Amino acid sequence: MDFGEIGRGYAVGWGTLAIINAGLAQSKGRSRVGWFLASLVFGPIATFLIVVTDEPAPKPPGGEGAG
Repeated sequence: MDFGEIGRGYAVGWGTLAIINAGLAQSKGRSRVGWFLASLVFGPIATFLIVVTDEPAPKPPGGEGAG
Protein backbone atom coordinates (compact mmCIF):
# COMPACT_ATOMS: atom_id res chain seq x y z
CA MET A 1 0.00 0.00 0.00
CA ASP A 2 1.49 3.35 -0.99
CA PHE A 3 0.90 6.79 0.50
CA GLY A 4 -1.46 7.76 -2.33
CA GLU A 5 -3.88 5.01 -1.41
CA ILE A 6 -3.71 5.92 2.27
CA GLY A 7 -4.34 9.59 1.50
CA ARG A 8 -7.35 8.81 -0.69
CA GLY A 9 -8.87 6.60 1.98
CA TYR A 10 -8.32 9.27 4.61
CA ALA A 11 -9.92 11.95 2.40
CA VAL A 12 -12.95 9.76 1.68
CA GLY A 13 -13.45 9.09 5.39
CA TRP A 14 -13.05 12.76 6.30
CA GLY A 15 -15.51 13.80 3.58
CA THR A 16 -18.02 11.18 4.67
CA LEU A 17 -17.78 12.45 8.25
CA ALA A 18 -18.44 16.00 7.02
CA ILE A 19 -21.58 14.86 5.18
CA ILE A 20 -22.83 12.99 8.24
CA ASN A 21 -22.14 16.03 10.43
CA ALA A 22 -24.08 18.25 8.03
CA GLY A 23 -27.14 16.01 8.33
CA LEU A 24 -26.79 15.82 12.10
CA ALA A 25 -26.49 19.59 12.37
CA GLN A 26 -29.57 20.10 10.20
CA SER A 27 -31.56 17.71 12.39
CA LYS A 28 -30.65 19.90 15.38
CA GLY A 29 -31.77 23.08 13.60
CA ARG A 30 -28.31 24.33 12.68
CA SER A 31 -26.73 25.42 9.41
CA ARG A 32 -26.02 22.39 7.24
CA VAL A 33 -23.48 24.18 5.02
CA GLY A 34 -21.70 25.87 7.92
CA TRP A 35 -21.23 22.64 9.83
CA PHE A 36 -20.19 20.81 6.66
CA LEU A 37 -17.41 23.33 6.12
CA ALA A 38 -16.44 23.26 9.80
CA SER A 39 -16.30 19.48 9.64
CA LEU A 40 -13.95 19.58 6.66
CA VAL A 41 -11.54 21.60 8.80
CA PHE A 42 -12.08 20.18 12.30
CA GLY A 43 -13.45 16.67 11.59
CA PRO A 44 -14.19 14.69 14.75
CA ILE A 45 -13.99 17.82 16.92
CA ALA A 46 -16.94 19.26 14.99
CA THR A 47 -18.82 15.98 15.49
CA PHE A 48 -18.26 16.24 19.24
CA LEU A 49 -19.48 19.86 19.29
CA ILE A 50 -22.63 19.03 17.34
CA VAL A 51 -23.46 16.15 19.64
CA VAL A 52 -22.86 17.89 22.99
CA THR A 53 -24.43 21.27 22.24
CA ASP A 54 -28.11 21.88 22.81
CA GLU A 55 -30.56 22.70 20.07
CA PRO A 56 -30.96 26.45 19.46
CA ALA A 57 -33.78 28.20 21.29
CA PRO A 58 -37.03 28.24 19.30
CA LYS A 59 -37.99 31.49 17.63
CA PRO A 60 -40.97 33.29 19.15
CA PRO A 61 -44.27 33.01 17.25
CA GLY A 62 -44.91 35.77 14.77
CA GLY A 63 -41.44 36.00 13.28
CA GLU A 64 -38.65 38.48 13.92
CA GLY A 65 -40.44 41.81 13.53
CA ALA A 66 -43.20 41.07 16.04
CA GLY A 67 -43.46 42.97 19.26
